[in-house]
Amino acid sequence: MTTIDLATPAEALPPRRNRVWAKLRRNVAAMAGVVIVGFFVMVALLAPVLPISGPAETDWGAVRKPPSTAHWLGTDEIGRDILSRMIWGARASLLAGVVSVAIAMAIGIPLGVLAGYAKGWSDAIIGRVTEALLAAPFLILAIALAAFLGPSLTNAMIAIGLSAVPIFIRIARGQTLNVLTEDYIESARAVGLGHGAIIWRYVLPNITPPLLVQATLTVAAAIIAEASLSFLGLGQQPPAPSWGAMLNTAKAFMEQAPWMAFWPGIAIFLVVLGFNLLGDGLRDALDPRDT
Repeated sequence: MTTIDLATPAEALPPRRNRVWAKLRRNVAAMAGVVIVGFFVMVALLAPVLPISGPAETDWGAVRKPPSTAHWLGTDEIGRDILSRMIWGARASLLAGVVSVAIAMAIGIPLGVLAGYAKGWSDAIIGRVTEALLAAPFLILAIALAAFLGPSLTNAMIAIGLSAVPIFIRIARGQTLNVLTEDYIESARAVGLGHGAIIWRYVLPNITPPLLVQATLTVAAAIIAEASLSFLGLGQQPPAPSWGAMLNTAKAFMEQAPWMAFWPGIAIFLVVLGFNLLGDGLRDALDPRDT
């Protein structure tokens, strides 16, 4: 007798994370983003153990020297090794990007879900505040908050995170409203599930993919914002290295030592490009319509 495989569709399909990874792996641009981001993350994590000089060590006999075997990326205006400062500056930029987005998500997602689920007066209040914050450009709002809090990397991360909160409120609210129209929500209410259980079991899992994509793209924007704040003197403070602060110093030596501006500029470009490519790839991979 011939046996028939009675596996359900859920059993026949691979796990969702495997399908997402398979689609992401087929996307050449997304994998390029993974490589770029992975490289910078690895460099930042290995900074304390790499055989390089300290980012604040000076060599007065090698002031503004071009790239050489002794200093692969050259030296700055007081003889500090640019390669060392680039590597340690990567830690500040990536930390600012990740922590800022974590702050924005921690505040924005609960408020967005509350506004979309509860509706009524809570939606009206949160919506009006969100619209008021969105009226100000992201970077301008971050600069204003950083100036109010004071110049430091910690305050810069807080300022960037608070400036990104409205983005996550808007997305979380819109996605929550979409999920609440699904039949399984009515079924969950019919069997007596409470509001907390519905949000935890059904709303949050279904709004996570678009929020994850937005978080990846916002990291790129946060890195640019941190570099901008450091360039203006509102972020990482000297002598601690920061790509934005390095650009600020380099602007006075563009003719004598152009490499001082080239390396931090290309690093900011590459890491932002990497996160944007990764975010675009995640958006395609997590799209349920793309089978």
